Amino acid sequence: MDAVTKRYPDGTTAVDRLTLEIPDGSITVLVGPSGCGKTTTLRMINRMVEPTEGRVLLDGRDIREAPVNALRRSMGYVIQHAGLFPHRTVVDNIATVPRLNGADKRAARRRALELMERVGLDAAFAKRYPYQLSGGQQQRVGVARALAADPPVLLMDEPFSAVDPIVRKGLQDELLRIQADLGKTVVFVTHDIDEAIKLGDMVAVLREGGRLAQYAPPAQLLSAPADEFVEDFLGVDRGIRHLSFFGTDTLELTTEPIVTEDATAEQFGAAAVPETPYVLVTDAAGRPRGWADAAVRASGPLDGPDGELLPYGHAFTVGRDSLRAALDSAVLSPTGWAVAVDEEGRAVGVVAQESIAAAIRGAHRAGVLR
Repeated sequence: MDAVTKRYPDGTTAVDRLTLEIPDGSITVLVGPSGCGKTTTLRMINRMVEPTEGRVLLDGRDIREAPVNALRRSMGYVIQHAGLFPHRTVVDNIATVPRLNGADKRAARRRALELMERVGLDAAFAKRYPYQLSGGQQQRVGVARALAADPPVLLMDEPFSAVDPIVRKGLQDELLRIQADLGKTVVFVTHDIDEAIKLGDMVAVLREGGRLAQYAPPAQLLSAPADEFVEDFLGVDRGIRHLSFFGTDTLELTTEPIVTEDATAEQFGAAAVPETPYVLVTDAAGRPRGWADAAVRASGPLDGPDGELLPYGHAFTVGRDSLRAALDSAVLSPTGWAVAVDEEGRAVGVVAQESIAAAIRGAHRAGVLR
């Protein structure tokens, strides 16, 4: 995008001399408050909105040189509420663009069924209509339809904002999985900074009037906001968000205060460590059940109800989850200790808030967190 401006007849400037280079094969997120020109910018990429000034180039070629219909069919487009054709089945919705591009009906439907599997939709949904699907399922159909012609560019305008947080997380994870497989050039619009940080390889923060405030990888954005506007937009918890970019591999775990639910009184007593009066109780398979007071269990009956166990909040997976997840686990735990598990959910150790704080201080000393 080369000095692109969109000015409307009433004098409103939606985008103001925006210059931006979007890397190939990555996810670039446009984020900012309402009225900052995010959607207008996105729509200028496929000429749904024509710029007043400046140029939009795709692989070095001005997009105005291509027929507008051919340009739009070469780009996948996903919007809120999916925008599906209500009178067409799921499989025919997905097959729309391949059919427009000349594929026969059988080939287009075969491609649609392949994409249903890729986006996590069971083939049993193929003959259903949009009204028979949940919001999250409709959005998956929308993503599949956008991918149907195998476009190099995928435009996504707040595609997950209308679904509940649990479904939204699942769709975000699905997008990252698909992107890891396909490596599309994705331009994604959102007003949610957490979504931008999770999904974006690059994040463009726009201020009101469509002016670029900062363009950077998420970690750099969080560590070094360009100005007060960006800092305010990121929020007072940007330091916590920044921990998402630090792994848990180096945390010093201990297995000493971990016992199985069939442990003897002596084993409960021996498991206690000076730093905490609690021990983590696991089931026979090693999955965490909760925290127990070591002294009580060492001197009292061991067959009491589950209610005697304190909840452990949630566990974090070593190596996969971030330092932010570990800190959250420790904060939610009434004992102040986070529970670490492996990919199968078996407890592999526990770590105190103090140890996590030490890891954060180490990141500060290394100059990667500030």
